[in-house]
This record gives sequence, C-alpha cells and structure tokens, in this order.
Amino acid sequence: MSDITRTELVFTRRFCMGHRLISGCSERCAIPHGHNEYVTVTLIPGPNAPQGQRLDGHHNMMLPFAEAKGRWHRFIDERMDHSFQLSASDPLLQWFTTHEPQRLERIVVTPGDPTTELLAALLMSKLQAFLTAQGGLLAPASLEIKETPTNTVRLHGEPTLYLPLVDRPAEQCWWHRADDSTRD
Repeated sequence: MSDITRTELVFTRRFCMGHRLISGCSERCAIPHGHNEYVTVTLIPGPNAPQGQRLDGHHNMMLPFAEAKGRWHRFIDERMDHSFQLSASDPLLQWFTTHEPQRLERIVVTPGDPTTELLAALLMSKLQAFLTAQGGLLAPASLEIKETPTNTVRLHGEPTLYLPLVDRPAEQCWWHRADDSTRD
C-alpha cells in the first residue's frame, strides 16, 4: 500500500501543562512554567486491519471515530491536562512525595528532562499501547505537539527509537502500558 493512497485518521486535542528542565540545557526553562499545547495524532490501518482499501459498502469505516479517539482523548483530558511534568531525578518529585502526596496523581514523571521531544515519544508509545490493546486495527503514523504558536515537534515512525534507555523492562515503564499511568 503506498502512502499516497492510504487512509489516515487525524485527531487534535488541547491540554495545559507545566514542566521544568533541570539538565542545564535551558536555564530559562529551569523555573517551573507552563504551556497550552496541542497534540495531533495521525492514525493509519494497523497490523490487524482488513486488507485492501475498499470500504465495505455498509459501515464504511474501520472503527467508529468515537471508538478510535475516545480512549486517547480521555487520557489526554484526565491525565495530561493540567499535569506537572518532572524528570525522575528532579528534587521537586521527592518534595511532592513528602509534602503533598495527594498531588502525585497530577505529576507526569519522565526519564530525564520533560522536553517536548521526549513527551512526543512518550505519548506516541502510550498511544501505540492503547491501539494495540484495542485490537490493532489502527496504528500511529505520527504525533505532533505544538508547544507554542512557533514551536512544534513532529514524530514519525517507531517511538522507542527516540526514548532514552532505562534500567528496567519496557513493561514496567508507564509509556509502554495501555493504562492511565503517567509515572511508575
């Protein structure tokens, strides 16, 4: 199947988030701050999609839109919106654990600085897990995060190629599981 003739489903969702970068690459971003982000996903037929491009003349869709985007939109709305993204090595994470453990539910923990590039790979991996759990009829082709009106990250292909190496099995990482977790 050529890229020119394939069907793509494209969904966009907005969410607000806060983060800080502590590795020293961006001193300006070491202070907690936030963004209003737009995440756009492009889905293509997955490994378990029916072969061929013709619609069936009855339902004329691989999966209803509500089903195709419902799980993903729920995750963005309930887990990513108004979250605070912190590196697993950020001392603020320990502070929240000790002083405000009730807020840990809203903290997204990342392997290293929570940059937009890393977030794109983590979210694409999470989306891939959701779609696989839904039966593999659809697969992610790309994920785009618009951090500001002038800064966008677009990821194509296999997200694990962009993820940092971690010292635990993949199934122990929240971004590989088809659940609502955003930290381990």
